[in-house]
Amino acid sequence: MEQVMNTLKRKDGRDRIPVLRLEIDYELVTLHDAMATENLDEMKAAKCRLRQLHAELVEYGFFR
Repeated sequence: MEQVMNTLKRKDGRDRIPVLRLEIDYELVTLHDAMATENLDEMKAAKCRLRQLHAELVEYGFFR
């Protein structure tokens, strides 16, 4: 059963990876804008979201 769940998760992950890449690009732009305006709150929020997106990519096995 665990193998079936992992296979399904990988398939969903492959479909989600292009979306994650777009979300990462958006958050990087947000981080850049926050850095340019020296907005610490927005910088922290963007970094936090980038960490979450990175963790999701790792979960789907993108960095193997």
